[in-house]
Amino acid sequence: MTTVFNNAGDLFSTEALENPYPLYTTMRSLSPVCQLGGTRAFLVGTHAAVSEVVMRHEAFSANLERMLVRGDDGMPQIFDLAGAGHASNVLATADEPDHAVHRRMLVQPLKAAAIAALEPRLRALAAERVDSLLATGGGDCCAVLAEPLPAWVVSQLLGLGDDALEVVRRWAMMGGDFLAGTLDAERLAVVLTETGRQHAYLEAQLDAVAEMGGDSLTAVLAGAVESGLITRRQAVGMLVILFGAAGESTASLLGSAVRLLAGAPELQQRLRAAPGLIPAFLEEVVRLETPFKFHYRVVRRETRLCGIPLYPDDLLLVSWAAANRDPEQWPDPDQLRLDRPGAARHLGFGYGIHFCIGAPLARLEARVALEELLARTRNFALDSARPPVHVPSLFVRRLRHLHLTLS
Repeated sequence: MTTVFNNAGDLFSTEALENPYPLYTTMRSLSPVCQLGGTRAFLVGTHAAVSEVVMRHEAFSANLERMLVRGDDGMPQIFDLAGAGHASNVLATADEPDHAVHRRMLVQPLKAAAIAALEPRLRALAAERVDSLLATGGGDCCAVLAEPLPAWVVSQLLGLGDDALEVVRRWAMMGGDFLAGTLDAERLAVVLTETGRQHAYLEAQLDAVAEMGGDSLTAVLAGAVESGLITRRQAVGMLVILFGAAGESTASLLGSAVRLLAGAPELQQRLRAAPGLIPAFLEEVVRLETPFKFHYRVVRRETRLCGIPLYPDDLLLVSWAAANRDPEQWPDPDQLRLDRPGAARHLGFGYGIHFCIGAPLARLEARVALEELLARTRNFALDSARPPVHVPSLFVRRLRHLHLTLS
């Protein structure tokens, strides 16, 4: 029997956008698959249900054709991206066989050796950024550290150069805005204008590397266009996805990790004394503060999920964040435990064929940044005068501001 969550407008409340977990707990307790008000959208919130959806990709498409938005009445509505000309189904939003083709292109540029080669320069940049915070006794960690580091990595992977860092940073943090579901008409117009600029810039980069060559991700995609493996539009779409996947998600992870440590001085000292525990800490951060709260799936054929009838074109919000705090899967799910068994089996990087291909890179960036932050400080804490603020997004869990005091 279908359970309708009639208070679905609460998803867009200031309280839920800042802290969605109580609402996820409520919906998860009602049903593993909750219908959101009068829409044909459903939040999938248990670990078992989420795992089933992502394994049944023949019934549940990853194509991003619709999204949930806040209507004028404050209640959720479904916005048709395909009808508005904004659908782009590549890589994370592609189905088979296209998805496998797209993914194979990225294997070589993201292999372990290529990622490891970035570490010395990444560490130097992290040290420089931490020192700049120390020099002023604190500041906004998001602006100084959590956003610039992944933006720099995106620039390196795509062969854009250090001079593109600021524009990469801006565009890398924009994907969550588009899918936030909370934008008014004015802000949406700004995002769409910037998206147009981003597409034009990336098309120019494709043209440039097609002439010069190279081994960057952009060059790989330009070669695939030249050989007819993908279209030019698909190549640009993949680059756009890489901006958010490699930029915004890692900024989210790093910001959340620093925020949790800033409120736990004893844990800080424990990790300073035993930095080998940092990877275990980061796995718990990804579980507790999953960077992308959910991804969309579209129902392709009449089916059932956990006994709930679903029909073609129904929209699913497959909630990694809710599943990662499911008490049926995780004892004491709201607690951070460095000794948690099977901690790395969380769903924070996705699951199945769409598991995040850049997960090792995100782990490296966050580990290096925390190692430098902990090694170069005696203590850091939240600035009581300026509390942390999250981006008001239904989709992404990312801090907009994280003001710290450091010593």
